[in-house]
Amino acid sequence: MSKSAETGGNLPILITMGEPAGIGPEIALAAFEALGGRAGDHPLKLVGDVDVFAAHADALIPTRARVRAAPGRPDPANSAAVTEAIETAVRMAMAGQAAAVVTAPIHKAVLAASGFAFPGHTEFLAHLTGAPRAVMMLASDKLRVVPLTIHMPLAQVPGAITEGAITQTARIMLDALARDFGIARPRLAVAGLNPHAGEDGVLGDEDGAVIAPAVAALKAKGFDVRGPLPADTLFHDEARKRHDAVLTMYHDQGLIPIKTLSFWDGVNVTLGLPIVRTSPDHGTAFDIAGTGKADARSMIAAIRLAAQMADRRAQERTQEKCAAVFRPRARPKKDHE
Repeated sequence: MSKSAETGGNLPILITMGEPAGIGPEIALAAFEALGGRAGDHPLKLVGDVDVFAAHADALIPTRARVRAAPGRPDPANSAAVTEAIETAVRMAMAGQAAAVVTAPIHKAVLAASGFAFPGHTEFLAHLTGAPRAVMMLASDKLRVVPLTIHMPLAQVPGAITEGAITQTARIMLDALARDFGIARPRLAVAGLNPHAGEDGVLGDEDGAVIAPAVAALKAKGFDVRGPLPADTLFHDEARKRHDAVLTMYHDQGLIPIKTLSFWDGVNVTLGLPIVRTSPDHGTAFDIAGTGKADARSMIAAIRLAAQMADRRAQERTQEKCAAVFRPRARPKKDHE
């Protein structure tokens, strides 16, 4: 592997096209132009159909599969190119040929109609990278949240909340806050499931029976974790000063607060992967595709955060190598010793 591949150096950040009938290609191109084709030391590369990204063909990594897309009119026939773009970007990042992957929005129902076997990007990325558990974080300069359960009916959520899932997700979050966000001793708040975090069992027993023991186990290992805490008091200005991220129990419990606070500049970050991956925190917006109304701020924020995370990981690898070089070696024993 080259030196640049080992350190992260000037490796490119790859931006996938997403659903071609949505706003993904528009915001990818708009962000590319707004950033001048670079994020820090990293050149930006576009991954997708040659016609979709014809405006910047010099920065294109083309898919073999082609698309025929009209704005606002999704077609399952384009799914092969959509998934190929993701697979190509991930493969390059896994091979040390890219610093990070930034994905434009996909449309789950369109992909499902073509036989796509995953609920969304997060699960697909875990499959492609072999990660045992991928975690979806929504992040901005105001708040970071992770929903323990993501794309499932609300009625199924209580059964999916286990001590193991909470502790595994929390450990991934704490590791990412330290490594990717540069927080030396991260503080994690864990939301309760029920109103008032169960009110001592009066409003539900999951908080005391499942969430509280998981939090206690994390605290016993020395982590700064609090909970279960009532979700309705976790997100106001003063409360947000007391933690670096919040682990919520279900999708809307975490995504409503961050999209209220940071609708235009929130970023979707996949934690637990061996590569850096970010994305805008919105969908395909078929209703405005092709109208020129798409706002690229979340995509720009996603690219900038990907560059920052990639640089932190590269710095960490460099420090680890330096430490290994200068680590004292045991003195070999002589025959008479």
